[in-house]
Amino acid sequence: MNSTSDLAHTASKCSPLEKLSEEPEDDGIEHLIGKVHDTDCLELMRSMPTGSMSMVFADPPFNLNKKYTSYKDNLPFAQYMAWTEEWLTEACRILKPDGSLFVYNIPKLLTYTSAILNDLAEFRHWIAWNSNGQPLGKTLQPAHYGILFYTKNRNSKFYDVRAPHKTCRKCDAYLKDYGGKEYLRHEFGYQVSDVWDDIHRIRHRSKRIDSHPCQLPIHLIERMILMTTDEGDIVFDPFCGGGSAAVAAKQLGRRYIGADIDKGYCDAATERMTQAKPVKNRDAYVSIHLNKIVSMRDIDIKLRNKKNGRTKKTNA
Repeated sequence: MNSTSDLAHTASKCSPLEKLSEEPEDDGIEHLIGKVHDTDCLELMRSMPTGSMSMVFADPPFNLNKKYTSYKDNLPFAQYMAWTEEWLTEACRILKPDGSLFVYNIPKLLTYTSAILNDLAEFRHWIAWNSNGQPLGKTLQPAHYGILFYTKNRNSKFYDVRAPHKTCRKCDAYLKDYGGKEYLRHEFGYQVSDVWDDIHRIRHRSKRIDSHPCQLPIHLIERMILMTTDEGDIVFDPFCGGGSAAVAAKQLGRRYIGADIDKGYCDAATERMTQAKPVKNRDAYVSIHLNKIVSMRDIDIKLRNKKNGRTKKTNA
């Protein structure tokens, strides 16, 4: 979760709608793929052709005065939002017609972010990721981070994703009771909703990249990739930080382009991406955490059953 230069950008004179209508550039992007670029994400996006990315995942700085190594995270609010509008406009421009955009942030900032995006793309979901935050006093306990999910249009690529059925930690019994109709229980798991409480934050220091204050679980990003892309599609991460999105993309057979202005983060992300290997269960890409499948596309389950001659219908 990194910024561009010192974030001291101002909104472009060109309106968002004008930017979205620009014609694609002639130069390709092959030279950018498979790399984490030590550069300002705005400069990199401006060099990309319109309609060239299948998915953009953005985890920008929250402007909460976090201690990064290469820039300050405490801009005046108006300046921060002007910069946000600028990179969002570029992110929407480079999306393919069936592309998807995910923006991760705290709920307060996402309310302002969605106001910008509503003029640029189609709102699909506000995903609530349960993070189990600490009480702040005289307020409700902040229990989730938000992930805005927007697409280029209503017919953008999307796949239902399933997660394993929740079970009791002590007896391993299913928590959801089907009232004697167990045949309705899906063989693998439930269909994922817009509330994700089965993926937990990275808390152990041994799992973190040194000096980076905000890192996301790889399997959190893998779920978004499985939902909206296919093998070989390009995922772009303008604030790559420790490289969780880079690893997620490579493990799921997607191509990746990343950017960060901190060379140390770029080097760490590149190393993690280089070490990552494709993750498949039989013939399907899956998201695995702690040696268990945590996300799998429903279409891949159905295709596997068809190959095996299984046609049993099951629900959530």
